[in-house]
Amino acid sequence: MEKVLVLLLVALAVAYAAPGPRGIIINLEEGELCLNSAQCKSGCCHHSSALGLARCAPKASENSECSPQTIYGVYYKCPCERGLTCEADKSIVGSITNTNFGVCLDV
Repeated sequence: MEKVLVLLLVALAVAYAAPGPRGIIINLEEGELCLNSAQCKSGCCHHSSALGLARCAPKASENSECSPQTIYGVYYKCPCERGLTCEADKSIVGSITNTNFGVCLDV
């Protein structure tokens, strides 16, 4: 019983000594692998090709290429930062194929 108690105390000490909360599944930093934008701190899970691995990336700044928000959650171009809008051709085919890129503008 004493060994179990000591083991439990050591495990708690290690847990409290670990640095601030960092996600394994959510709250991911830029550059970490992701499956959906909801996992990333930045709110953008980005991949450069259909076969490439997706990684968390910063949102697009003003006058940068962007993708409008989609239900998929993975982008070829990240959506715009807060306060900017993505002026893109919002066609049905572009939405399905995720190719309706635009430019971030402050309106």
